[in-house]
Amino acid sequence: MVWVVTSIATAASISTTAAALITASAVGTGISAYGQIEAGKAQESALKAQAEQERLAAESRELERQQKLNAAQAANIVAMGLSGKKAEGTDASIALESSKQVGLSEGMIGLSERLAQAQYLRQGANARKGSQYAAAGTLLSGAGDIAPYV
Repeated sequence: MVWVVTSIATAASISTTAAALITASAVGTGISAYGQIEAGKAQESALKAQAEQERLAAESRELERQQKLNAAQAANIVAMGLSGKKAEGTDASIALESSKQVGLSEGMIGLSERLAQAQYLRQGANARKGSQYAAAGTLLSGAGDIAPYV
C-alpha cells in the first residue's frame, strides 16, 4: 500500500500525506460502491424468494378452493339424487352456469396471484439495477472529490 501512495505522490507532485488521503478516499469510495451493489443483489434475492413463496401459497390456496368446490358439487349431486330429481333442464342449467362462474372466478384469482409474483420479481430486478446506478454515482462522486488533488 505504501508504494501506491508513494507512486501517487510522485506522479501528481503532491505530498505523501495528500496521496495517502486520496488513496483512502478512493478505497472508501470503492468499498461503498461494492456495498451498494451487494445490497441490491441481496434485495433482489430476497424478493425472488418472496415471489417463490407467493407462488407456493397461491398453489395451496387454489388446491383448497378446488377441494371446497368439489365438495360442494358432490353435495349438490347427492342432494339432487336423494330428491329424485334428474340432472336435466333448469337444475342442469343452474349447475352448468355455476361451474362457469367458478371457472371465471378461478381464472381471475390465478391471474391476480401471478401478477403479484411478477411484481416481486420486477421489484427485485429494479433493486439490483438501482444499486448499480447508486454505486456508479458513488464512484463518480468519489472521483469528483479526489480530482482537485490530482
